[in-house]
Formats: sequence, structure tokens, C-alpha cells
Amino acid sequence: MFSRRILVVAVGLLAVIIAGQPIAHSQATSSVRTVARAGLPRGETRVDVPGGRYIDVTPLRLRVLLQHKRFTLVNVHVPYAGEISGTDRFIPFDQIDRNLTRLPAKTAMVVLYCRSGRMSAIAARRLVRLGYRDVWELAGGMDAWQQQGLPLRHTVR
Repeated sequence: MFSRRILVVAVGLLAVIIAGQPIAHSQATSSVRTVARAGLPRGETRVDVPGGRYIDVTPLRLRVLLQHKRFTLVNVHVPYAGEISGTDRFIPFDQIDRNLTRLPAKTAMVVLYCRSGRMSAIAARRLVRLGYRDVWELAGGMDAWQQQGLPLRHTVR
């Protein structure tokens, strides 16, 4: 266990030396993302992907944004597993391409979420590749939302 921690620290330090910035845990398992926090408010992380970038947002930061909502909130989880109050659309992550007419303009802010964050990250990468410029994704999804003591709604769908 101790040697594994040393290895993880060593890999992180190597990443800082090579890239000049910290490596995110999600990068360790995926070569698709590079993450930088510079210049963003607390609770927001820029995720660079082919074609652009999206923002990972923490549950607490999203809760603040929801108080003055000026974006479209999209639940992309399948099957239905609950929802965050204020959700505007329900679009399965693997059908996002076929439902672009249900989304706002490519310059408008869109926040995606699912149960764990995996499906919404896939949908976020896809929207960025399609030219959307203000895509956000709830880091950790509804699981992280609930871990912060925030409520989910469950309706019959």
C-alpha cells in the first residue's frame, strides 16, 4: 500500500515536470483529457478535448449557478435514475447527436449530468466536437450531488 502511494505521487510529479501542470485523476485512466485550473473560479475545471474544451463543475458550484439559472440543464443518464431540480431536458447520452434541435444555440451554456459523470463526460466531448462552445458537465454526477447532501427528485418517466 505504501509503495503504491509513492508510485502515484511519483507519476503525478512526473506529469507536473513534463506538462507543467498537475494531472487529474481522470487523466490517469483516459488519454482524452488534459485538465488545467488556472483562471477559473473555485469548483470549475477546464477539460481540453479534441475540438475544444468543456468545464467540469462541482455539485456545490452548480448549486450556486442554479440559484441564478441562465443555462439549459440536461440529464443524459439512461435509464432514468432521478433528476436535479431545474432540469430542462432528458436526452440519452448516446443520442445527443440526434437531439441537437432540443438544445440551445451552440454559443449558449449547456450543463450535462448523469448518475456518475461517465455518460455526461461522453456527451460533453461529443457536443464540443460538434462545435458547442459553452458545455459544462457535473463532475461525479448525481452520485456526487447526493454526497454533498443535495436532493434529487424522482418522478415517473
